[in-house]
Order: sequence, then C-alpha cells, then structure tokens
Amino acid sequence: MSRSTAATAAVVVAVAVVAAMAMPAAGQGAPSGSPAPPYKNHTVAGADGWFFNATSNTTSGNYSDWAAGETFYLGDYLIFKTDDSSSVVQTSNATAYSLCDAEGPETLIYSPGHGDAASASPRAATIAVPLTVEGANYFFSEAGDGAQCEEGMRFEIKVAHGRGLPPDLAHPPPPPKPRVLAPPPDGTSMSPGVAGAGAGAAGDLTEGKSGGSRAGVGLLGVAAGVGLAVLVAA
Repeated sequence: MSRSTAATAAVVVAVAVVAAMAMPAAGQGAPSGSPAPPYKNHTVAGADGWFFNATSNTTSGNYSDWAAGETFYLGDYLIFKTDDSSSVVQTSNATAYSLCDAEGPETLIYSPGHGDAASASPRAATIAVPLTVEGANYFFSEAGDGAQCEEGMRFEIKVAHGRGLPPDLAHPPPPPKPRVLAPPPDGTSMSPGVAGAGAGAAGDLTEGKSGGSRAGVGLLGVAAGVGLAVLVAA
C-alpha cells in the first residue's frame, strides 16, 4: 500500500470514529440540548369534556386519570368543553383545592354562566385557560356551592418550564393609567391664595375624585374584557 493510500485510509477511519462518538447511543433519546416541545392545547378529559350530571351526581370523565397521562408546560392551554351549569377554578393553593374553596388571591374563576347546577337547559361553552404558573396547578368546579368539586370534578397537574412563557403571556399589555388632573395655572380663580379660590379648588377636587372613580371602573372593564376573551361560546 502506498503512503498516500494509507494516509487516506487513516483519515477515513478517524472521521468515522468522530462521527460515531457524536451520535447518541440507541435508547438514550435526544441530546440534552434539544428544544422543548412546542406549545400545546390540552382538551380536558378528551371527548368526555367537563360536565356534571346533577341527577346522578357524577362527572362526565375521570379527570385525575386524564391528567396523569398528559405532560404540561408553561404556555400550554387547557381547553374545557363544558356548559354554563359548571365553572372552572384555577389555583396554586393546595388547601383551597382540598377544601373546594374558590376564595383567595391565588384563585381565578372562569364561569360561562351563573354556575347554576340545576339549570334545565344549560348552554354549551368552551373555556381556554393558559398555564402561566410553573409547578403545581389545581382545577375544580365550584358550582353547586362546591358540590361538583366534592363529587370528583377536579384535578391537579404539574407544569414544567418547557420553552417558558410566550411573549403574549409573559408580557401582557399594561392596563391604562388613570387620568390625572393637571394643577390649575397660577393667577386663576382655582389657584390657592386667590380670592374665590375656595369654591374653585373644591370643584377641582370633586372632579378629580370623579375622574378617579371613572378610571377605576375602566380598569374593572378591562379586567372583565380579558376574562371574557378566554370564554368562547361553543
């Protein structure tokens, strides 16, 4: 074998060895640096949906079993196929969950109606709930004063980090700032120290309070709009 042929063979062998070392062994899965799964919509309980039969006091699905078979990440959505005789409560408080208690600052309530468990003709609805809290998340229905939750209409999940929150969930648009009245210009009848300023100043303060109240109502309207944005009539 000539020197050039031997050198070429050695290079081929070296390349093959490097390539083999770079490939993961069978059964080891993807490399540790592989990207997290894409964001996903999870339909709660699949075709069974999120329903409660008030006559038999039973739920339409086994929610704990369903949750145990799913993997959840930040930015995913839970899709509840339901009706207005039930509600969806989301909390990170384990005690509130165990007590079927929808009160508390860590609790969000998504309700397509009045939560009237005895409704004769409930209307179908779809509720989409984003997963924005990593770790333990708890869900239940507080309709019927908690009776639906107590009869099994609840489940808990573990939310992993995955890709993290997408921009629309990580950085939601800020609420509008309340209107602030500018101080009156010097030398006007509304300036302190000017004759007749008392009535003018009082009038200015009254308007400021009224403006603040209107701003507060506006903020509540924005919050209600955000809640309704995730409630889509089926």
